Amino acid sequence: MRLDKFLKVSRLIKRRTVANEACDAGRVMVNGKAARASLNVKVGDEIEIMFGQKSVRVRVKDIQDTTKKEEAKDLFEYI
Repeated sequence: MRLDKFLKVSRLIKRRTVANEACDAGRVMVNGKAARASLNVKVGDEIEIMFGQKSVRVRVKDIQDTTKKEEAKDLFEYI
């Protein structure tokens, strides 16, 4: 699954276009490397997102095309 779509489905970022812009600006890292929005995300990958001064690190636990709001938090775990 594409990185921008995973960020939207998991609700780490609210909209796919915002996820795309964050990737283009270099604020999203996957496994320690700057990632483009088209990168394929796999189970076990570590994603770091910089929100201003704050940084969020998560590990991908599951990949699904769609989820309900309550189930979105099961797609990743905070590190």
